[in-house]
Amino acid sequence: MKVKALLALSGAAASAAALLAGVAESQSRTRSISQSSASQAAQQHPQIVAEFGGEDSSARSAYVRTVGSRVTAQSNITGGANAFRITTLNSPVMNAFAVPGGYLYITRQLVGLMNDEAELASVLGHEAGHIAARHSKQRQRASILSQILSVGAAVLTGSNELGQLAGQVSQGLVLSYSRSQELEADDLGVRYIAAAGYDPLASAQFLGSLGAATSLEARASGRNDERSTPSWARTHPLSSERVSRATQKARATGRSGGLRNRDQFLAQIDGIMVDDDPRQGVIDGSTFRHPDLRLRFTVPDGYGMQNGVNALSIVGQGGQAQFTGGSFNGSMPNYIAAAFQSVVGEQARVDFTQPRTTSVGGIPAAYSTARVATQSGQVDLTIFAYQWDANSAYHFALITPAGAGLGPFMSMVQSVARLSASEAAAIRPRVIDVVTVGAGDTVQSLANRMAYDDLKLDRFRVLNGLAANARLTPGQKVKLVVFGTR
Repeated sequence: MKVKALLALSGAAASAAALLAGVAESQSRTRSISQSSASQAAQQHPQIVAEFGGEDSSARSAYVRTVGSRVTAQSNITGGANAFRITTLNSPVMNAFAVPGGYLYITRQLVGLMNDEAELASVLGHEAGHIAARHSKQRQRASILSQILSVGAAVLTGSNELGQLAGQVSQGLVLSYSRSQELEADDLGVRYIAAAGYDPLASAQFLGSLGAATSLEARASGRNDERSTPSWARTHPLSSERVSRATQKARATGRSGGLRNRDQFLAQIDGIMVDDDPRQGVIDGSTFRHPDLRLRFTVPDGYGMQNGVNALSIVGQGGQAQFTGGSFNGSMPNYIAAAFQSVVGEQARVDFTQPRTTSVGGIPAAYSTARVATQSGQVDLTIFAYQWDANSAYHFALITPAGAGLGPFMSMVQSVARLSASEAAAIRPRVIDVVTVGAGDTVQSLANRMAYDDLKLDRFRVLNGLAANARLTPGQKVKLVVFGTR
């Protein structure tokens, strides 16, 4: 997938003045979050959390909420911090987003990139700024989930039910804000964190770090992975001009040099998981492996994967798919019928072909295809199921253009295989380890300890916000990514 071009920021003095006037108005006018928006956000919250790998329920999550409360208390929203709900998501995608009902979300992956509490405050302040300025309502008046969870799959299917299936893959693919909305949220965020006592320069510094992470991930993946650009960078476009502008706004507050709370922050994130959670399976390029389920498969070239609590989703130009499973009652036709019904909904009728039995790598399997009429035409919906053992089965639900059948997914459904005990045991989580620089440590020697096969030095520098010529001093704390235990 092509990476969206980064937004270049420029503008005449007149437009800048108009923007500043808008920010001043957004900041001074007291606004309340409507009961309907809050109610809708509460209803959609469980599904959003599930799509993003579940909620981080550790003490770290409480710490993030405390920082967020300190920042959101400075907003012009009636109720201050009490009007917001802040959730840390167990997601390997670098992302943060807000929904109109006052719900703020941030992923553990994005938190892991940060280097102090002020940087955390800056992201939460920026997202609170989007809510205070009502950007989501200006951008799109559809449901919260259509903003957060919907992708181009609906264009293919034209069906709410089928669109939800393919929409699972949309973690982080929130519609982009406009240039003026991003700048307004930047300005409001700087105001909020400065008023909360934090160093407002943290905003620009973290934007710089995220820009470096964006470039690094694109290099590491060759731009072929759906996650090659951190989602926060896709939905909040970055540029050097934007970083410079945020620096200027911070200095204009006259409060540079405020709180950074670096040691406290590093103590909180010591041990935080980064990248995939093995309990939900790991994505390595085009291969998905799940150590607990003891299975693996490979998606076609050009297709991206995103993981949720209950399912893995795959999307590409030729179709969409979801991999999930359930209990097996001894009848493959009954299992396939139930899988079809779960996709189209209990009230809908679907006519599918008699399941054909086969074997994939010695695993009993069966599949069936149904032609489904949607608002934008007909599509093929295929269920390809595997009897894993006496009590469980797994399946792909595949959506392709009418007549394509398995189409581009033929190689994927044939690639499913069992992991050996040793292969499963070798899959371990990556975690952040905060270490103190010793007398003989260098950037290179510490980078060599990073739990990656490539770009160790670059990854270490980006993770710690270090310039290319930066040197370390004994006693300094830095972050490493190491293998943890399961």
